[in-house]
Amino acid sequence: MAKTALPPTPFPMDASCPSVFVASGDSPYDNTRNALEKIDLAPATGKSVLLKPNAGRNVEPEKGVTTHPQVVAAAIDAFTKAGARVAVGESPIIGVDTLEAFAHCGIAAVAQERNCPLIDMDARRCVKMQIPDGIAIRTLKVCREILEFDIIVSMPVMKMHMHTGVTLAVKNMKGGLWRRSKVDLHMLPPLPGNDAKTLDIAIADMASVLRPHLAIIDGTIGMEGLGPSAGAPKRMDVVLAGIDAFAADAVACELMGVSARDIPHLQIGAGRGYGVIDPRKIRVAPDNWKDARSPFELPPENLSIEFPGVTVLDKQSCSACQSTLLLFLRRYGDDLFGESPEKAQIRVAIGKGHKSLPPHTLCIGNCTAEFKDGRPYIAGCPPVASEILKAYTEYFK
Repeated sequence: MAKTALPPTPFPMDASCPSVFVASGDSPYDNTRNALEKIDLAPATGKSVLLKPNAGRNVEPEKGVTTHPQVVAAAIDAFTKAGARVAVGESPIIGVDTLEAFAHCGIAAVAQERNCPLIDMDARRCVKMQIPDGIAIRTLKVCREILEFDIIVSMPVMKMHMHTGVTLAVKNMKGGLWRRSKVDLHMLPPLPGNDAKTLDIAIADMASVLRPHLAIIDGTIGMEGLGPSAGAPKRMDVVLAGIDAFAADAVACELMGVSARDIPHLQIGAGRGYGVIDPRKIRVAPDNWKDARSPFELPPENLSIEFPGVTVLDKQSCSACQSTLLLFLRRYGDDLFGESPEKAQIRVAIGKGHKSLPPHTLCIGNCTAEFKDGRPYIAGCPPVASEILKAYTEYFK
């Protein structure tokens, strides 16, 4: 198996002034087909095409967390019509079964209707890829399908992200990393003399070897605020398609009310020449595409989890554990702690950066495993909210 970067896109593109096509106002299926009709898919004829949606969690499509199934359906149909062999693949967050996630978010049903294979990309051994120009990371553990298919299509949801500002087509390729190696990018130490977040540098490093051949960004129902999974759904009814994933992300950012130049991993990657984010150098069609613009609520500048009666000890946690803890507190917090916070004072720890923890701290996630002796501990990366509730109830009640 080759251990090199993905080959260049087979689709014709002016790299100095790439095009992005926006379709809005119709159904998710029609918007997707309308956007893709502007791109010549003939190079896919006779080729294998892997659609890489965001389907890494067990949630319904209307939540704005996973790629809308009708967007995936339209992409399957478009590439099938072009004469390609199409499959849909995903490597979800740890603790989520890939095929169950496909079923939960509606993608399994549309794929099965079309006899389109669904692939658990974690099922096989990984391939190690070298990153010759890497700054924060020099190797990646990549799912084999990412290198075996002729064409990779990144199909993210239009979402804000609590750590990276947005998560779109470039960052969605992180879902092509094998199993828990995705989490490793969140756990990197700061780089001496570099003020940028190491996570942002690592995503740019990843983009040096894992740039998709085409981007389809699903803005049917996006997520604002505390994305990628704990924010609020935001209906946009828009789909974007472009060959340059950086350019597609930049246009999506404009529709979300932010500038790609303010998104560090996009700015770093574009600065290295991996794609274009300068709006003056991107052709966007149709001319009235900005009519679909609707600014998203931004993630908070200083992320903290606060709840009456709860002290959160967070050292170098990733968005998965933060989102899980937020969802747990929203779902069960009032019943557990809301009525008498003076009685319910409890410490909760997440993240791998702790040197020590007080006794009786509720330790959440695999990163806190070294402190589990004598303390309530919930394994998982991340664990599910119901398991946190069970551990809390057994230990404290």
